[in-house]
Formats: sequence, C-alpha cells, structure tokens
Amino acid sequence: MTTEFSTTLPFPIIEYERRQQKVLEAMERANLDALMVTAHGHLQHLSGYDGTGAYFMPFPLILVPGQKPTFVVRQYELGGVRANSCVEEILTYRDEEGFAAVCADAIRRFSLTGRRIGLELGCWNLAPADVNALQAHLPNAKFVDATRLVATVGAVKTELELQTMRFAMNLTDVAIKTFQHSLREGITEAEVLANIDQEVEKAGGVIKKPQITLLFGERTKLSHGRANQHPISNNEPAFVELAGLKNGYPCALVRSAVLGRHAETEVLHDLSIEVLEAVISAIRPGATAGEVDVAGREVLKRNGRPELLNHRVGYQTGINWVERGNISLQPGASDILEPNMTLHMPIILRGESGYQFGTSEHVVVTEQGAEILSRTPHTLYYA
Repeated sequence: MTTEFSTTLPFPIIEYERRQQKVLEAMERANLDALMVTAHGHLQHLSGYDGTGAYFMPFPLILVPGQKPTFVVRQYELGGVRANSCVEEILTYRDEEGFAAVCADAIRRFSLTGRRIGLELGCWNLAPADVNALQAHLPNAKFVDATRLVATVGAVKTELELQTMRFAMNLTDVAIKTFQHSLREGITEAEVLANIDQEVEKAGGVIKKPQITLLFGERTKLSHGRANQHPISNNEPAFVELAGLKNGYPCALVRSAVLGRHAETEVLHDLSIEVLEAVISAIRPGATAGEVDVAGREVLKRNGRPELLNHRVGYQTGINWVERGNISLQPGASDILEPNMTLHMPIILRGESGYQFGTSEHVVVTEQGAEILSRTPHTLYYA
C-alpha cells in the first residue's frame, strides 16, 4: 500500500521485521493462529508507533503467520500512525462503536474464524468491554491470553537496542550528577529538577516523564512523588529515581544523598548496597528470576531485617518499564535469564520511621554475569 506520508522511524525497518519474526516464532510455539497486540510498549517495539493516539480505544496490531502485519486504528489518528510506524496495512474505524467490527472483519479476511487468537488480557490498553465486543463479533473465535508473549521476546535486546539504552544511561548519569551537585540548604525539589532538565537537554536528550521521583526530607517517606517546592534542610535525606530516554527506551537509576548526616537513612542505604551487590552477583544466564530475588532477601535475613524490603528486587526493562507482563525478579518467579536481557534492580528499603531509601543498578545480562550500565557509583552521596 503506497502512502503520501513520510515515515520517520528510530530504527531501520529490518529491525522491526526481525522483532515481528521473533514474535511469530513465539506464536507458533504457543499454538496461536493470530495475535492482537494492544499494549503501547509492545506496539512501539514492533512497529515504531508509541500508541499515543490509542487512549480512546485499542489500536490492535494483528500478526498472522504468512501475512503482512495489519494495524486497526482510529481514523482520526491515521496520519500519526502512518508517519510513525513501519506498518503499511492499516484499517480504520471512526469511533468506539466501530472498533470491534473492523477488527472482526480483519480476522475474517485472514480466514481465522474459530481459530486461536491471542489477546494481551493482562496488559494496559485492553478493557473488559473491548474483549466483550470482540467476542460478540467473533463468537466462534477462541481467544486466549497472550499477555507475556511479546514481553518475553522483547526481553532479549539486539545490539541496536543496547546502543540506544547505553545512550539513555549516559543521560541518566548526567541527571544523577546534576542532582548530587545541586544539593545545598534551601534548594527545592523543583529547582533541582529544573537543573536536571537543563543539563540533560545540553547533553542531547530528555528525562522520561512523568515517571520521576525526586524527594527531600520527610517526603522521602513517599513511595513515589513528583518534585514540588519543598526545600531541603541540613541533616536531611534526598532521593531520586529517574531515567534518561532515547527512542522510547528509558534507562533508570535510583540514587540517594544526605545533606549533612542522617543516621537512620544512612543505615538503610548501607544495607541496600549489600542487597544490591548480592542481587547483581546472582545474575547470570540460566538463573531464574526467583533465584535472583532470593539472593537479595538472604542478605536482609542474615542481618535480621527481612521486613525492610516490601517489593520485588527488580524487573525487565526496555521500551516501557511499566508494561504489565514483563519479567519480574520476585519470589518464585521461574523466568530464565538470558544474555542481552536488561534489568533494573531498585533496592529501596523502608525503615521503622517510614523513610524509603536505597540505590539501584541497571544491567545487561552477559555470558559471564551482569554488566552495569551506569558510571555513577551506587554509594551514598554526601552533600
């Protein structure tokens, strides 16, 4: 299908074709005749389009072995999809009531009536009402859950993806160093964030927003919190979690600091380093995600403080770190680590007074273990 729109993609088309082929191979292993991809991060991974216009209804990317990928999108967003994706076959619907009917027509066109069709039932961007509408239009279809299929394939990065993430981490390091060097009595969280934005822009990039946590003092007791006009005082802690962003790929880090001294958070940070380093040591090809999680928790058990960690020790990263269905380094997880997977391990401990403090690393799984991407030490910074 020819188009009058020019297409701008962050990667060569052959890269997206390679990713699509990997998904098609995974579909064959899962005995799927078709897959409807609706999660925004997965759409961007497979097509280049970030799903921005799909807040209204899902924009399924339909993958069928032996067929060209087909997008089903809202007509109003057609120009944006054409300009930002590698997909040539695009069907449109007008508004909400047309979504399921057009998807059903596409499935019939591929002669898939009554066949096994994968849906990302556990991901964002597919509501129960959407599934009900599809079932009403395709009563003989066998819809099955394929929540983790694209995520698992995308967990192993290509060299192009790794180059992109290394650039994003360079931006993150600039941001972290700016955070550290900005700390002085009376400066506000918002002022530090403005400094970060300025320096990262000078470095040729941006920070992923709104997923930035930047907190001072008592506000470090919040699980997540955006920077506001709250100033830091002497002998108070400071905490930041952010990610430089390149071509949709964020590379996150957690770093903590103290202006002066703060005994409780300093102790928490010492333990977080010990946990983090045990986790990194456990990462290697063939290890399970659950085994990595256990390695971190054992440190806290030996110190008699298992209650300090109330979350998983890490997770798979890539285009969208908040996508559901990604590999999670948590108790009992059976996913097996492979070379070129990328993982973020935010070890944030919650103390008796409620302070949440710690550090992290972002790594690439290698044949020997794990390569740390950041050049900023994960030690506590004293301002």
